[in-house]
Amino acid sequence: MSAARILPDSPLLDEKTITELSRVVIGEDDLYYRRGYEIAGFLRRAGWQDVSEYDGQFRREWALELLMGRRDQPAEIEKVLLRLADAREYLDEPELLADVVTAVNSFLIHEGYRLEAAGGGPRLLPCDPALAHPSEYGASELKAAMTDIIADPAMALLLQRRLDEARTCYANGAHVAALVMLGSLLEGVLLQVVVERDQSLLGNTSVRNVRFEALIDMCHKEGWLDADAQKFSHVLRRYRNFVHPAAEANESSRPDRDTLGIGWQVVNAALNDLAASASAR
Repeated sequence: MSAARILPDSPLLDEKTITELSRVVIGEDDLYYRRGYEIAGFLRRAGWQDVSEYDGQFRREWALELLMGRRDQPAEIEKVLLRLADAREYLDEPELLADVVTAVNSFLIHEGYRLEAAGGGPRLLPCDPALAHPSEYGASELKAAMTDIIADPAMALLLQRRLDEARTCYANGAHVAALVMLGSLLEGVLLQVVVERDQSLLGNTSVRNVRFEALIDMCHKEGWLDADAQKFSHVLRRYRNFVHPAAEANESSRPDRDTLGIGWQVVNAALNDLAASASAR
């Protein structure tokens, strides 16, 4: 298992980050516990050379001393991070792998990185530090669950996955992809809402052929979408069309994180409106 190195050319990780890393390495807070001598073994398995033997001092102080000693060697710190996300470290307690990765990402995200325990091996990926501040992330303002809007459990799950994939795109700086996913999600939600609440609104148009634009206006006319959500959903619809490169090429500017932030607000407003109208039925 190997991963592309991304830390060697980066600034040194903050001392507080290294301190938090030492806590995970030794297994504080119900994480994977390592005795003193096991810490040395872990570092060797991570690829460190010349690791001193445990001398009996407090585990945390000793682990922190070792990590701080190589803080100026980002490649060495990266080895530790990657080994923490390596499933082979947790063969006796495999359920702890996800907890460890979550714990690392809770502080590593402030450095602009996140750890991933992928099927092909652990990976260290760049990400947007703004994800550490939910108030800056539109999805945090969503007040409704997909099941509050969609009655069909299977479709609610599918649409929730679309929302989750949009978050993944956001986390990796894939702004165009995230906007396309958000537009696709909203179109799917509106169509399912119409089908479940009053399919006769489609008239002679088949479910396969109904247009996103028509769905937005239809849901507004029925009182399920407020006027502001209707207006800006049409803007998101145009960005959804960026799934076609020619549509993006016709725009004078490329979407960025601010554009995506607006897209999140549109989706939040629309989903909140749809949930409120569902509860009022």
